[in-house]
Amino acid sequence: MKSSSSRRKFIQKATTAATGLFFFPSVAHKAMAGGTSKEKSTSELFYPEHNRQSKIRFSVIGINHGHIYGMAAAVIRGGGEFVSFYAKEPDLAAAFSKRFPQVKQVSDKKEILEDNSIHVVLSSGIPVERAPLGIEVMKHGKDYLVDKPGITTLEQLAEVKKIQKETKRIYSIMYSERFENRATVKAGELVKAGTIGNVVQTIGMGPHRMNIPSRPEWFFDKKYYGGIITDIGSHQFDQFLFFTGSTKAEIVSSQTGNVHYPQYPNFEDFGDAQVTGNGGTGYIRIDWFTPDGLGSWGDGRLTILGTEGFIEIRKNIDIATDHKGGNHLYLVTQKETKYIDCENEPLPFGELFVNDVLNRTETAMTQDHCFLATELALKAQKNAKKLLFKK
Repeated sequence: MKSSSSRRKFIQKATTAATGLFFFPSVAHKAMAGGTSKEKSTSELFYPEHNRQSKIRFSVIGINHGHIYGMAAAVIRGGGEFVSFYAKEPDLAAAFSKRFPQVKQVSDKKEILEDNSIHVVLSSGIPVERAPLGIEVMKHGKDYLVDKPGITTLEQLAEVKKIQKETKRIYSIMYSERFENRATVKAGELVKAGTIGNVVQTIGMGPHRMNIPSRPEWFFDKKYYGGIITDIGSHQFDQFLFFTGSTKAEIVSSQTGNVHYPQYPNFEDFGDAQVTGNGGTGYIRIDWFTPDGLGSWGDGRLTILGTEGFIEIRKNIDIATDHKGGNHLYLVTQKETKYIDCENEPLPFGELFVNDVLNRTETAMTQDHCFLATELALKAQKNAKKLLFKK
């Protein structure tokens, strides 16, 4: 794999991102992943023993994407004690230790897998390696929280589902565009309250900035990350299912392509899909074309159409107004048009997940939902029509 120079730049981004600012849409403008710098100090966010009793013990195996910083922060906020981590890359491990100095670094992942005091393992390893690790974790009697894409092939999905059913462990995927975006959490509350009637359709846009120098070699080869719909499109399928309430769905159409980066023949820079379910329909578009002139890594948006109104979420930036930062929600009903600043909305996922681990419940996300969102992304990816532009 490429390179120490790419990895060094990744580390610089991850470290200066202060636990995920660079990677998480909900906190790109904040001091920390748990709220504004005025709300909580670093020690309060990362060392919960300072202000609450830890409920579970967790460890990390694999830190190849900076999402792991925010994932760990979420579980800590929910009452998790961060015990140990394993990473095979010394440079990534050094940066991680700097952020979590109280956490023990182990020399072999077996030390974590065979530690019976550990309840949960988190991972943001190379995507193709995430499902095999999750299977190991479940076989060792532990629950698993993995970065998206948590599974990169339909064959992996079948094996994961088999082992999850046998072991009855939690296999959860961190769909951060919903769980870690405060405006999206607020939208869930409004939809549940019936504010816009019955949801008919979701439109999810997931643009990203390439930032080529920061990317490791595996980023450019879809055999490692599964393809653009499998990867970043998984967020949108999760949101489609959640907001429409669909428990069954099928792909109507999908397409992918590499239209701008011929130097990376195994890379995909554009994808879209249409999906329909038993609770509504959805359209998804993802791409790697965010221009450098935008003050965010991506102008992520979600539109939720209901029978009595609609919601538009501008997750990371609002280019049409002077509103700063992200977490912007626009609500239109039969009575009013309203802007809601969601910067101070709570993020409940961490606490819900920790409680699910303790109580063997499914309040953060059901296992069926987790697997169905992944299955839809994998099927859309596998059956996508290839875009071939001639200009």
